[in-house]
Amino acid sequence: MVASVSVACSSARLADYAKPAVAPRSPAAVLATSPAGQRSTTFCNPLDLDYRFMPEAPSRREAADPLIVLYRGDYYLFASKSGGYWYSPNMREWTLVVPHGYPLEDYAPAAVVLDGRMYYTAHKSKALFTTDDPKSGQWHKVADLDSYADPAFFVDGGKLYLTFGSSLNGGISIVQLDPRHHFRAVTGPTELMHANYLEHGWERSGPDNLGARMSEGFRVPPYIEGSWMTRYDGVYYLQYSAPGTVWKSYADGVYTSHSLMRGFKYAPYSPFSYKPGGFIGGAGHAGTFQDKAGNYWRVVTMIISVAHKFERRLGILPAGFDADGAMRTDTYLGDYPQYLPGVVRYPLDGNRTTWMLLSGGKRATASSALPDHPSNLAFDEDIRTQWSARTGDPGEWLVVDVGHQARINALQLNFGEQDTRVVDRAATGAQQYVVERSDDGAHWTMLLNRSRSTRDAPHAYVQLEQPVTTRYVRLTNVRTAAGGKFAVRDLRLFGSSDVHLPDRVDAFTVRRNADDDRSVTITWGRSPRAHGYVVRFGIRPDKLYANHQIGDITSLTMNSLNRGVPYYFTIDAFNEGGVTRGRIVAPGTASTPKTALLPVPRQRR
Repeated sequence: MVASVSVACSSARLADYAKPAVAPRSPAAVLATSPAGQRSTTFCNPLDLDYRFMPEAPSRREAADPLIVLYRGDYYLFASKSGGYWYSPNMREWTLVVPHGYPLEDYAPAAVVLDGRMYYTAHKSKALFTTDDPKSGQWHKVADLDSYADPAFFVDGGKLYLTFGSSLNGGISIVQLDPRHHFRAVTGPTELMHANYLEHGWERSGPDNLGARMSEGFRVPPYIEGSWMTRYDGVYYLQYSAPGTVWKSYADGVYTSHSLMRGFKYAPYSPFSYKPGGFIGGAGHAGTFQDKAGNYWRVVTMIISVAHKFERRLGILPAGFDADGAMRTDTYLGDYPQYLPGVVRYPLDGNRTTWMLLSGGKRATASSALPDHPSNLAFDEDIRTQWSARTGDPGEWLVVDVGHQARINALQLNFGEQDTRVVDRAATGAQQYVVERSDDGAHWTMLLNRSRSTRDAPHAYVQLEQPVTTRYVRLTNVRTAAGGKFAVRDLRLFGSSDVHLPDRVDAFTVRRNADDDRSVTITWGRSPRAHGYVVRFGIRPDKLYANHQIGDITSLTMNSLNRGVPYYFTIDAFNEGGVTRGRIVAPGTASTPKTALLPVPRQRR
């Protein structure tokens, strides 16, 4: 860990920090390192990548529609509108490659490894490209294709298939391609599924699945898109996205079949990849992949959609299958620190650290603030809001008071792009800053010195080599990345606290809408000391795989259920001390409200 030194944040001292930095020897983007350079065992969503600014106004960063493929011992991460792709040996350090020979500006990339080579196409690109050295960035065209929207490759039994589809109220189709004859279509296209928002509540458009005002008017039907195929234990899992990439309700459902080209049936536990709450929402348009140990993960699209409707980020979540073959994605506290692939033997349901959020809702002060961007917005657990100083000058600062002595294990610094005018990668700079800690708010000690950083890190995540016990944390600007104002979406501190756990939620009411059982309302009494709640639900009492995380409110209405499917619910309460898991599981039906009133002993987990 960095040695502790006293620091006074004067302009002169900041000028010393801002001396020219030595250029890095490697272009690799390190996702997470300790202050002393020790490699992290954890990461935190959204991923800390050097997200590209779009080549047109308004100035904003974007990445979406991701996939990860393993090729010659490295993971390759592709995403829409990123001006390239990344590779990593461990999903900790990521190196950006700016390729040549294929179109950079298409959405929805698709990549596959076939006979020792990597192949690539993208949304309606009408062409296929290949390389045997993706690190070099050199690709060449090998075939013309038909126009496939949101394509995704799948290899089965030595044969190459492509699923595709992206349209309003549309469906997903499949086609077989023949690599020996210029990748022409030899079977299909055959439609495998179609939108059904009248039965599937989560397919309805809008942030709350009740429709949304769009440029074309009020819309309820979804965009069906983002297909992906996985085979597990002899069953084909056709994954797809709805209702639209601009909402936190963006999620993935699944159909299954024992035949690749026909007979797909809807899985009633859909959506199986669902994250409408928390600091950053969205878990749709994802790529399912296996790590080097064979464990399943999903790299997902996460939503901001403030500066532009397609302002998005990427996340990685554990995935897998239960004993009955139900496909799962673990989104529980999915934007809290979790372990990198290879650290935990079986990451599904066991990949989160015990660190909790220490900074949420805490008292904040700042050197200055724009009228609509006060300092408390840097601690409101919402990536869509941000504190912004009045300038981007060195010396602008932000302080949070945790309220008591707490042990910090990791920090996530989510920087905003307030009043930036940058387009594309060429003009992107590195955010330079220092982070200090204090026990009394008057005497400060260095915690993290990034005053000479040369890496663009808009969602910097730092796991400390050793935890630090403190009460106050101060972030001070040295140089603002990409110009504009010094802005922070959220400064998030993770660790442990000796505060008492919240009481267990021992009574709640479930009211399934009798007229439209795609909707349900759950209400409960406030749990003392709770900062928020996680409503877990599923189609069996022992399969509460889906969840909705909310703040300190005591009622939740969800419109994402499937018509005619029974559901069961429980409520967890959490604060900075940990999680008190719900022990009551209550059913909800369309006709009769069910109330759970069985008190149970508190249990810490």
